[in-house]
Amino acid sequence: MATTTEILRQHPEQQFAEELEVLAQTDSRQRPPNWKLSPWAVTTYLLGGKLENGFEVSSKYVGNRRVIEIAVATLTTDRALLLLGVPGTAKTWVSEHLAAAISGDSTLLIQGTAGTSEEAIRYGWNYARLLADGPSMQALVPSPTMRAMQEGKMARVEELTRIPADVQDTLITILSEKTLPIPELNSEVQAVKGFSVIATANNRDRGVNELSSALKRRFNTVILPVPATADEEVEIVQRRVESLGRALELPAEPPALDEIRRIVTIFRELRNGVTSDGKTKLKTPSGTLSTAEAISVVNSGLALAAHFGDGYLRVNDMAAGLVGAVIKDPVQDRVVWLEYLETVVKERAGWKDIYRACREVVD
Repeated sequence: MATTTEILRQHPEQQFAEELEVLAQTDSRQRPPNWKLSPWAVTTYLLGGKLENGFEVSSKYVGNRRVIEIAVATLTTDRALLLLGVPGTAKTWVSEHLAAAISGDSTLLIQGTAGTSEEAIRYGWNYARLLADGPSMQALVPSPTMRAMQEGKMARVEELTRIPADVQDTLITILSEKTLPIPELNSEVQAVKGFSVIATANNRDRGVNELSSALKRRFNTVILPVPATADEEVEIVQRRVESLGRALELPAEPPALDEIRRIVTIFRELRNGVTSDGKTKLKTPSGTLSTAEAISVVNSGLALAAHFGDGYLRVNDMAAGLVGAVIKDPVQDRVVWLEYLETVVKERAGWKDIYRACREVVD
């Protein structure tokens, strides 16, 4: 069995076990039934801060505090939580950290796809046992949702709108009645206090199945916005890149803040359709150019610098990832990117190196 240090990506409750333990020990506020922490402590865990004993809690989410407070408060009620936003706005990140802080378990996960079936949300069967002994609780294979109901924990549903509409509606009875019928056994599983569902969905991707009005009413929707300022986005990218670099053990120096800022500036300008000074309007590419993609570009560059360079991130290391992030449609996006290079990047002081590196990749 792999040790903790060998695991490629630890669950939040493993990676931040010390923070969660200290918060639990110092948290004297009222906790909802089966919650590991109070709503205040959950919010502090996500946003970071210094406790009364001087312990520093790291920030997991950089953004509007009120958004997180509303999300946490929702989970104290009988409503489920839907985190909505464009791809790359940390919906999954927030979802798993909420589950880790509230339930101490972020693994009760249903990954939504076009092939997700009702069994993935309700329950399945061990068919060998089913054929041998007939329907029984021993032959039943519980879904993450069922386990969360039985244990009073948070169940997570990723990419809810990718799940076919008729399968989505399986959640209606679970969320409204807090019960999961098992008609084959003439029985049911009733949710223990502390159970709720945290779902994520995006409104910009292809293959989206709209939620029915009946299902929408069972959720309180919280929109996670793109970072409000360039400084905020730079901070997010810097933190995540450093964290991922340590996890992947990349033998490279942390990227200079100036390089991260240039990537973020390019993404924000193309995303918003205007340069940062507001003087030049730009065509926007077909992709979302999210913060998550900016993190990916920098990480890819770090890997190149570490294994095929001198360990220092340079523009040549980032150029391929940057061009790949922008040009999703080889015809339309190529035109947008070349126009941006010629009218903005080429003319910007101190950006000649990134212009040349990107032109080499495109040409």
